[in-house]
Amino acid sequence: MQTLYRRLLKLAPKLGVQVLDIGPGEALVSRRRGRARISLEAGADLLARRSSGYAVTPVGPDAWLVSRSRGGGPKAKPKTAKWKNAALGQTGAHLLFDPEAAKGDERVFQLAAADYLCAHHVNGLLDKYQVNVVFDVGANAGQYGSRLRRHGYTGRIVSFEPTAEHFAKLQKKAENDPDWHVYNCGLGREEATMEIHSNWNSMNSLLPPTEYGKGRYKRFAKSTMEQIEIRRLDAVMDEALDGIADPRPYLKMDTQGYDLEVFAGAGKRIDDFVGMQSEVALLRLYEGSPQMHEAVAIYEEAGFEITGMYPVTREPATGRVVEFDCVMVRAAAVASDG
Repeated sequence: MQTLYRRLLKLAPKLGVQVLDIGPGEALVSRRRGRARISLEAGADLLARRSSGYAVTPVGPDAWLVSRSRGGGPKAKPKTAKWKNAALGQTGAHLLFDPEAAKGDERVFQLAAADYLCAHHVNGLLDKYQVNVVFDVGANAGQYGSRLRRHGYTGRIVSFEPTAEHFAKLQKKAENDPDWHVYNCGLGREEATMEIHSNWNSMNSLLPPTEYGKGRYKRFAKSTMEQIEIRRLDAVMDEALDGIADPRPYLKMDTQGYDLEVFAGAGKRIDDFVGMQSEVALLRLYEGSPQMHEAVAIYEEAGFEITGMYPVTREPATGRVVEFDCVMVRAAAVASDG
């Protein structure tokens, strides 16, 4: 025999009211039709329009990712989530990704993950070593500085970009950030006026490409030269640090084969830096640039030690790493808890 409750549920649609039976003794009554129930777990449900195309991915205890796919129509039904959830050890963090999208070139997925992990690691070090000024050498259009801000760094950024086109973009990006200083010059071993290959986008270099580099990147086939100013790092440091009572600087270099020249231009002032980051090459893209073991040996001789190596580029055919972002610190400079 049907209960009065069940009879009322059957009667409601005849009165133009939709009833969605959720469970024993529970129902959703709505004047609008087309609602759908998406079960999360026992005792937890998501109610949505049928045309919305929502899908749910569990993310740890008592947490779910609710996503909506495109193309939902009037007859669309709740979908099984396409996202894959990978817990990152016991950290409480989760990696969510589309397995279908990850089936392509695994390098793309891996390099994107490495880029994020490198930024996360660097920002952790900036906090641990109480860094209050980052020297961003080879700033391009300000991508590195913007990433620092997104990850929570609030200290001073001093960016150097020699080419006119990219400096204009950098200047625009930093204009509303009072503690982001920008310099329209490059850095090197000696103060001079030099010419740079300026039409290679993020790969502009003072050095010509190797035969390997030409084979890997079509952009190296044509070259437009631009005259730029080169300064020594030790000559600009006092101005860059002005107003900071107890500077604890970090040096980031990404100068397409010229990092050791930038490093040499710091002279004795390199001892002031508590950490550094350099793009080091296993496969040489530029004539006269050092290979990874040569660069790392010089950095280590200056007192820095490696905390992380993150692949920047890899060969499509072989999977070999071309370049790493090498992150290093001066261990004795770690800030004390007290």
